[in-house]
Amino acid sequence: MFITVLLLLLGFIILIKGADFLVDGASSLAKKLSVSEMAIGLTIVAFGTSAPELIVNVFASLGGHHEITFGNILGSNIFNILVVLGTAGIFSTISVHRATVLKEIPFLLIATLLVFGLAVWNFDLALFDSIVLLLFLIIFFIYVIFFLKANPLLSPDIKDRNYLMIFIMLISGVIGLFYGGKFVVDNSIIIAKHFNVSEKFIGLTIVALGTSLPELVTSIIAITKGRNDLAIGNVIGSNLFNILLVLGVSSLITPIAYDLSFNVDFIVLSSVTIILFIALFLGKEHKLSKSVSVIFVFLYVIYIIFLFYRQ
Repeated sequence: MFITVLLLLLGFIILIKGADFLVDGASSLAKKLSVSEMAIGLTIVAFGTSAPELIVNVFASLGGHHEITFGNILGSNIFNILVVLGTAGIFSTISVHRATVLKEIPFLLIATLLVFGLAVWNFDLALFDSIVLLLFLIIFFIYVIFFLKANPLLSPDIKDRNYLMIFIMLISGVIGLFYGGKFVVDNSIIIAKHFNVSEKFIGLTIVALGTSLPELVTSIIAITKGRNDLAIGNVIGSNLFNILLVLGVSSLITPIAYDLSFNVDFIVLSSVTIILFIALFLGKEHKLSKSVSVIFVFLYVIYIIFLFYRQ
């Protein structure tokens, strides 16, 4: 158990360094391409931080662990909104563009409800559902390309780097996030099984938390470096990648059976997405204040207590 804890701590260290490389490389790429940091956050950074969810779900699908497949995504997305944005918002007030509040967040809510509807319809996600989800993701990419390329709004202190250095930083960041996340997830599961908790609980909490650590660390580092757009884009984009790409690819590999007990978690995810929209829509200058951020983290604690008693 001592070695397991050491590997867990090593995973956290690798995660932090990987996130640092990813944020700096992504910011330089945005400057190089003259696109907004939001566009980079919604795509490249979000895909990089969603890689652990994708890898975990592919193996979970192949192994027939459907509860972990759904639990990982639902738990990760709830964690991203309440803990990642909540924690980042505690470090510094997050300012969000009006377009993000009125377009990207509603798009995320629609995508979430779409997955919910498809899963409940036949009690699974199969080939047809995966095609629908992946097509919806393509629509999102088209939106990003056409609507977020203009008006870069880049910070003047972003370093100029050549494409080779940017590529090395991005790849190093993703590799660091992947292996750091893997160390954390694998060793967290070992610790959890030592205490005899259920697979569903592990999927919704420990695996979800472990695979969401890249988003958490990346967003906190982005906020501390004044990269608000990268932080918010990372969370929204990652949640979209999780439910559209990760579940789309997972159900493309093999049909994923849906347990109706996950309805509660889908309702929680939809509700916190709506709360995020309301908080930013009503917030002064579309800011996520520190007080609201604290409430987000508190709501997650309540959710975890609920899961513990539900398992």
